[in-house]
This record gives sequence, C-alpha cells and structure tokens, in this order.
Amino acid sequence: MKKIFSAILASCLALTTFVGCSNSNDKFVVSTNAAFYPYEYIGEDNKVVGIDIDIAKAIAEEAGKELKVDDVEFEAALAAVSTGHADAALAGITVNDERKKTLDFSEPYATSIQYIIVKEDSDVKTIEDLAGFKIGVQNGTTSQTILDSESKEGVLKDTNTKVEPYKTSLLAAMDLKTDTVDAVVADSLLAENIVKENEGLKCLELVYADGSTTKEEYAVAVKKGDKETLELVNKVIKELKDSGKIDELLLKHLNGED
Repeated sequence: MKKIFSAILASCLALTTFVGCSNSNDKFVVSTNAAFYPYEYIGEDNKVVGIDIDIAKAIAEEAGKELKVDDVEFEAALAAVSTGHADAALAGITVNDERKKTLDFSEPYATSIQYIIVKEDSDVKTIEDLAGFKIGVQNGTTSQTILDSESKEGVLKDTNTKVEPYKTSLLAAMDLKTDTVDAVVADSLLAENIVKENEGLKCLELVYADGSTTKEEYAVAVKKGDKETLELVNKVIKELKDSGKIDELLLKHLNGED
C-alpha cells in the first residue's frame, strides 16, 4: 500500500510540475534565443532585450499577464512551444513549411534576407562562389536550411562544400577570423552587426548567379491548434504594425537603446 501511495504521489507531483511549466494563469511565457541582435540579445543589465522582447511585453500586457522570458538555444525555443512549456516563441523565427507542420504562426511582423560574411580580402560575390568552402551557420536557422539544401541538391552540390553548425552565428564568425571556416551565412541585421564589431570582416547579400535572392518573414510561433493565443498575438501584431511601433522598435535597438 505504501508503494502504491508513493507512486500516486509521484505521478501527481510530476503532473503538477508539467502544468506549472506551461500556460501559467499569471504569466505569459515566451521562449527565445538571445543571440540574434537586434531582435533578442543580452542588454547592459544582463537581461534579455530586443525587438522581439518588446513585442512579447505588448502581448503579455494585452493578455493581462506578467511576461516571463526563457533564454534557450534556438531549436529548444521552438520545442518549448510545441510541447506546451511556453505560450509563444519569439526569436527572429522564419516561417516555412517544415515549421508549419508542428507550429502555428502569427501574421509576419518583419522581413529579412540572408547575408554572407567573409574576410575583407575575399572575392566572394555570389553563393556559387562558396563552392568547396567550409561555411559556418547557426544551428536550426534558415541559414542552415538554405546551405544544407544547396550543398545537397542545389548550386553547391558535388562541390565538396561543408556546412558547419554553431550554437550562434557570432561563434561561427570568431572561427572565420581564425580560418577555421571560410565563410558564415546569417540574417542581414545580425551579419551587419557582427561585421561592425569585428575588424577584418565584411558582409554582402547572399545572391545567386542568376540574380535571385533570399527573402524571409519573421512571425511569432505558438502551439499547433492554440487559436486563443494566436488571435491574441495577431491582434497585438496588427496594432504594432498599424501604429508604426515595429519600425520604432527597430530604430530603438539599432541605436543601442535597450
């Protein structure tokens, strides 16, 4: 009987713990990866700040809840939402068909393109020029998806090009400076900031030899089927876009105002 009681108690505690991790009654939980300036990064007070965090604050305020931000690795941020351990994920998340299989997305609130980061003396002009290179990308991002696809089935197929995943794009850029990798691919604003802070590097838009480019849209990710949260998020996104607040937030963080 004692063993049965203990097992029941353990099950109840486990259930309580799980429920406590997900949709809290008084907190709106957002997962992010604070390595994507200016959307989410660590500010001067060692707290996570950025455009996405300001958007998350507006969503939490509309919901009448306190915002709780969980800073985790990028893939873990998405997983937290799909498993119900977070109400939403904001991490400069690109909407694509693969992610739509496990997550629902809000209306887009920003667009971006991919950039190539190389050393200043590099002759690279197009993605085709990366043939045979070892290319650093942040794990789980669109940059990795594009480079993996091009190296396996696209313009870099059979060119001995290697795609090296990193925890962050900045870590990849540090290896570029020491010639551990030959190039890094990252979203435009992040790439520009990395080059600004690291002498000897330059960046350029990722374009193809035929002139085509990459374009992607960022949106808030919520759990598949969570219509209530999706409607809440879309309401706030629309208000922020219509009022011009999204553009204000971009300028605010680009100007170093946490």
